[in-house]
Amino acid sequence: MCDVCGCGNHDHSHDHTVVTDDTTRRNVEIKQSLLSRNEQVAASNREHFDRHNILAINLISSPGSGKTTLLEKTIEALKDEFKIGVLEGDIETERDAERVRAKGAAAVQLTTGGACHLEAPLVHKGFHALEKQMEGYPDILFIENVGNLVCPSSFYLGEHLRVVLVSVPEGPDKPAKYPKAFKTSDVFIITKADLLPFFDFDVEKVKEEALSLNPNLKVFVVSAKTGEGLQEWFQFLREKVYEKKGAAKETK
Repeated sequence: MCDVCGCGNHDHSHDHTVVTDDTTRRNVEIKQSLLSRNEQVAASNREHFDRHNILAINLISSPGSGKTTLLEKTIEALKDEFKIGVLEGDIETERDAERVRAKGAAAVQLTTGGACHLEAPLVHKGFHALEKQMEGYPDILFIENVGNLVCPSSFYLGEHLRVVLVSVPEGPDKPAKYPKAFKTSDVFIITKADLLPFFDFDVEKVKEEALSLNPNLKVFVVSAKTGEGLQEWFQFLREKVYEKKGAAKETK
């Protein structure tokens, strides 16, 4: 079993080492070296994104929170303003990438074959495939991580923004149960807000709990079904893209 994430997959760049002697057998701690290697590649990814003025956004959440649906709505709203590329992380299938392409964005599926998170080397490889598909560079790169609130929070991919999503049906206790996901994120999106009348989900209390972990979180409450909060999210993205392009011009 993986010493870092518990994913149980022995074929996604993890180095599993066993040391034995006459009386004991133990797993060597490899977490630090694994994360160090990931950080090195993530820094290279970030440098590449910055060089080409790409705003990279890492979306993390539990399965079924609505990441792909939010992406579909975002692509529909912004595809005429910006070039959008998507790296879709899943354990198996290309279904989410197909959904994204149907909305008009370029997409590359990253299948982990069992691993519970994306790592920087896979993102690096996937982005070069996306460059070829687009014949150029996106203004916005969305990285939809594997559905999981634990492991993705430990692996920096080179993104400029990390966005954590929680849907109303998941319940209000996610910030308390998964604090690292919120501490390491820049944006918190509460999704499926149209279901609030049917669940015991106190939006203000959840916001308060998340902000107690990370006071700098930008919080949105959205519904892809009714459109609630989506315009605010779209405007936030516009501003971030313009900020990045403006900063790039100032450095020239």
